[in-house]
Amino acid sequence: MQVTMTEVLPVRIGVDIGGTFTDLQIYDARSGAIFGFKTPTTPEDPSIGLMTGIKEAADRHGFALRDVGFLLHGTTIATNAILERKLAKGVLVTTAGFEDVLEIGRHVRREVYALNPQQPPTLIPRDCRIGITERVRADGSVEVPLTAAALDGLAETLDRLDPACVAVCLMNSYLNPEHEQRIAEYLAKARPGLKVSCSSALSAEIREYERTSTTVLNALLIPVIAGYLDKLTHRMQAEGFAPRLLLVQSNGGVCSARTAALEPVRLLLSGPSGGSAACALLSGILGEDNLIGVDMGGTSFDVSVVRNGRVNVVMQGEVDRMPVRIPMVEIRAIGAGGGSLAKVQQDKRMTVGPESAGSRPGPACYGRGGVGATVTDANVTLGRLNDESFLGGGMRLDREAARVAIDTGVAKPLGLSVEAAAEGLLAVTNANLGAAIRLSLFEKGVDPREFTMVAFGGAAGLHAVAVADETGIRRVVFPQNASTLSAYGILHSDLIHDLVRSRVIDAKPESLAVIEPLLENLLADARARLDADAIPASDRHIELAADMHYKGQAFELTVPMRSLQLDEAALSALIADFHDLHRQRFSYSNPGSAVEIVSLRASAIGRLPKPAAKPPAAHDSGRPPGTRKVWLAGHWRDVAVWSRDELSPGATIEGPAVIEEAYTSVLLGDGWSCRRDNSGHLVAGRHQ
Repeated sequence: MQVTMTEVLPVRIGVDIGGTFTDLQIYDARSGAIFGFKTPTTPEDPSIGLMTGIKEAADRHGFALRDVGFLLHGTTIATNAILERKLAKGVLVTTAGFEDVLEIGRHVRREVYALNPQQPPTLIPRDCRIGITERVRADGSVEVPLTAAALDGLAETLDRLDPACVAVCLMNSYLNPEHEQRIAEYLAKARPGLKVSCSSALSAEIREYERTSTTVLNALLIPVIAGYLDKLTHRMQAEGFAPRLLLVQSNGGVCSARTAALEPVRLLLSGPSGGSAACALLSGILGEDNLIGVDMGGTSFDVSVVRNGRVNVVMQGEVDRMPVRIPMVEIRAIGAGGGSLAKVQQDKRMTVGPESAGSRPGPACYGRGGVGATVTDANVTLGRLNDESFLGGGMRLDREAARVAIDTGVAKPLGLSVEAAAEGLLAVTNANLGAAIRLSLFEKGVDPREFTMVAFGGAAGLHAVAVADETGIRRVVFPQNASTLSAYGILHSDLIHDLVRSRVIDAKPESLAVIEPLLENLLADARARLDADAIPASDRHIELAADMHYKGQAFELTVPMRSLQLDEAALSALIADFHDLHRQRFSYSNPGSAVEIVSLRASAIGRLPKPAAKPPAAHDSGRPPGTRKVWLAGHWRDVAVWSRDELSPGATIEGPAVIEEAYTSVLLGDGWSCRRDNSGHLVAGRHQ
C-alpha cells in the first residue's frame, strides 16, 4: 500500500531518466546523507533501468526498498515518443468547418528566406479529423446545439477509424465546456476503451490553434505514458516496492501518477526542469542571484537561466515546432552531449551532433559496438577522462577503441593527427555550447559576464571552463553531485497544479464584477486539487497571476498577483506591475493605454517535506595529487589529478588540473583556479 503525503519514511529518491543514463539522488533521513547514483538507461523499457538502479543503490548505500517513502520521477519518455513518432493512432474531434486548424496554424514564417519552408508536423491526418455539428459563440452562448444524432454519428465514424485515442477541441469551449463534456461522457459509456482528452479540461485558454495542438499531443501521449506507468507499477509490485510515485512536470513541480496518465503533455520537459529547479536552489545557497545553468549529459546540452533567484516559467513552449500551451520552465536545448557524433562533410567541414550514439551502443570507448567518433571518445583520447574508473569504477573505457573511432571518423578525412582531430572535435563542440549560452542571455538583453555558470550533468565538467572562456564568463560552480544534479532538483520538488481561466476583460474597476466569480472558481478548483492529493492545510500555498496586454497587442505578459483578493486597490497595483514588467522586458511602457486581462492563472502548490541534508564530510588524506598525461593546447602535459572526495573545505587548486569524482570529472585550464566551499561545491574563477 502506498504511503500518503503525511507519512514519512526515511528514504526519498529523485530519478531523472535521460537518453543515455538514469540518474538517482537518494536522501536518507536517518543519516542526513544525500548521495548520487548512475546507471545506464534501458531504452526498450526505462522501468528496467530504473528498478535496476534503485536496487543497486540500495545494496551500495544500505537501505531497504521498504524504507522508501517517495519516488519522484523525471523522464524524457513523452518527448522521445513525439520526436520518434512512436504514437498510437489518434482522432481529432472539432467543430464542423474547423478540421484544418492544425494545418492552417499561425501565419509566422520561421525560415524567412527559405524557398520551401517546412511546415510544423500534423500528427493527425486529415481523414482522422472529424467535424461535429455544434457551435458555441465567442461569448460562450450556444448557437448550434449538440444533438444525440451528432453523437451517434461520431461513434459510427470512430468505429470505422478504430483509433486508440481521441482529442476533443471545440470552438470557444474554453468559455463554455458543456459540449466537450457531453462528448467525453458519451464516449466513456459508448466506447469505454478509448482514451479521450478534452481541451477544456487540459488547456482552457483562448487561441484555437495552440489549444488544439496541445490537446492533440496530450491525447496521443496518453497510451504511451499510461503504458509505461503500468509497466513501472507492475515492476515495482514484483519487487515489493511501494513508495508514493510522483511524476515531474515541465513546470518544475510534481504531480500524481493519475494526473500524469490523464495529462501526459505536462511531462514534456520532465527531466530538464529538475536541473532548473536545482539551479534555483543553488542560487540561495551560493548567494548568487544570476546563474546560467548548463546541463550536459550523454545526448543533449540544456541551458536554463536564473535571474534574481528565480527560473523563468513560460506559458507556452513547443516540441518539434508544435506549440504546447502549458506552463513550463524556460530551457534551451541543443543536441550536444557526450554521445554526440562527429561527422566530416564533403567540404571538409566537421559537425558535431545532434545525432547521438545514445547508451546502446554508445560511444566507441564503451566497448559495446559503437564505431562513430563522439565527444566522449575525444575526451578519452586526450586523457581528460580516466578510462579505468568511469562511472565510479562501474565501467572500464576502451581508450584504443576511442582512438580508432577518432582516427577513422575525423583524423583521416581531415588529414590530421588523432590528437589534433580530437582537440578540433572538442573545439567545435565548445563553440556550439557557447552559442547556446549567448543566445539564451542575449535574447533577454543581459551580459554573460554578469552571470555565474553552474556546470552539471556527466559531461559538463570537462567543457565548462573552455565554454566560459568562449563566452566571457569568469566564474563557474561545479556543484556537489554535479552528474546527478537534475535528480537533486527533483528530490526537492513540490507538488504543483497549474490552472487557468481565459476571458478577455478590460482591466478597470467596472470589470471586477466579472473577474471576481472567475477568481472564486479558479481558487475553488485549486483547493479541490490539493484536497484530492491529501495535502495538509499547513503545507498548501496558492499563487495567482494574470496574462495581460495593451489593447490590440497579440501577445501577453504574465504578471504575478500580490494576493488572492482582487479589489480596486489590488487591480490598480496589478496594472502598475504590468507597466513595470513591460518596461523591463521591452524598454518602454504606455501607462495611459488601455490594458486587458486575457487569462487568470493559479498555481496550487503542495509543499512536500524537504531533505535536511548534512554538509558533506571532508576526507583530506593529505596525499599529493597524482598526475596524468593530458593533451592541452596542442601538446601532451603532465597534469595534476585530484580526487574531489579528498578535498577539504577551503582547499584551492590551480589549473591546469583534473578533479575526479565518481560520475564526472572537472578540467581546469591555465589561468583558472577553484576552491571547495563549506557546502561541498567547487567554485572556480579566472585570475588571468
